[in-house]
Amino acid sequence: MASSTNPARSRPRARTAPSARAQRLQRFSYPLLVAVVLVGAWQGLVTGLELPHYLVPSPALMVQTLVDNFGQLMLALWVTVKVTVLAFVLATVVGVAISFLFVQSRTIETAFFPYAILLQVTPIVAVAPLIIIWVRNPTAAMVVCAALVALFPIISNTTLGLRSVDPDLQSFFRMNRAGRLQTLWRLRIPSALPYFFGGLRISSGLSLIGAVVAEFVAGTGGTGAGLAYQILQAGFQLDIPRMFAALFLISLTGVALFLLMAWWSKRALGGWHASEVSRDD
Repeated sequence: MASSTNPARSRPRARTAPSARAQRLQRFSYPLLVAVVLVGAWQGLVTGLELPHYLVPSPALMVQTLVDNFGQLMLALWVTVKVTVLAFVLATVVGVAISFLFVQSRTIETAFFPYAILLQVTPIVAVAPLIIIWVRNPTAAMVVCAALVALFPIISNTTLGLRSVDPDLQSFFRMNRAGRLQTLWRLRIPSALPYFFGGLRISSGLSLIGAVVAEFVAGTGGTGAGLAYQILQAGFQLDIPRMFAALFLISLTGVALFLLMAWWSKRALGGWHASEVSRDD
């Protein structure tokens, strides 16, 4: 007598995909768990090895120093953030304009793209003193220095995106006698948006790095001093906990900029592009 099997039992169960709420919880909880482990290990090593605070301060001492110098560090953070945002906006506007110019003519791109690469490979530390001498205003000089650091990813990514259009769609636009501006606005710009937002994520962090480096070179003090000056002053005074507190604020600012760019990319591309719509199980 043949044994009957239940198809429902023999069929393997399909793995249910986690809900959107569970995915969001995982994206926040996993990095937070790693951070707790790392900070706990840091605190344990400093306490267990009895390391002096002028070499490696504990996380608790760093937080206490941040609280004690909160007003001064927040004013310095505001200066650094202001330079970073202005440089990022300047790099974005100039980079997009140059990309639009490049995509109009291969001859222009071939002639001038090597000079964009030259800006990328030239150390900003070597150029910053000249810019600070040429530009009288210290804030404007630091903005220019930081913008030069953040410029190339915008040019490179946006130009690549404007070039990466579907050949069939491009032929369709030509067949319908679409002009350069129509092709740029209706075809090339939508195709370039994922590349553009990828460039923004890179340039936002580079703007912060450029601002800090420019502050180091400028060496401005007083009420117009940024976090780089706080780090320099803390180093001269061997106030290592305050140096770590300033570095912590710079790191938080970089993470916040990246998350802001990721949120903006999600808002712009989340409804139609595969990079934001698809999610791995």
